[in-house]
Amino acid sequence: MLYELIAIVRPGSLNEVREIARNAGLQVIRSGGVVRGFTNWGAFRLPKVTTKHQARYSEGHHFIMRFDASGPVQSSIRRTLGLDPRMINFSVVKLGDKLEEIKDVEGKVEWNKTRSIADSI
Repeated sequence: MLYELIAIVRPGSLNEVREIARNAGLQVIRSGGVVRGFTNWGAFRLPKVTTKHQARYSEGHHFIMRFDASGPVQSSIRRTLGLDPRMINFSVVKLGDKLEEIKDVEGKVEWNKTRSIADSI
């Protein structure tokens, strides 16, 4: 199954972001899965101030990891990230489980800079 991890790490050191992304990727690889790609979106403001681990955050460092793995592996990643105090928020989304659905999905996720509000109406 193809999953997409969208993670927001506390701002500061890029090494922390790399370490969290590396650990998540290693969990996938060690369990027989495949990491399709990482995308670093960088640090920017959050939609609202978020409190996590007794700290308030108004911005965070965003990255995305696309990976193929089984259901228990993504549960393990969720458990690991949930316990990490450097994480502000994260979400794992299932993109598909059939080959026809996921064969053309790339590993890199581009930020959509051209979309306007009028396009979504």
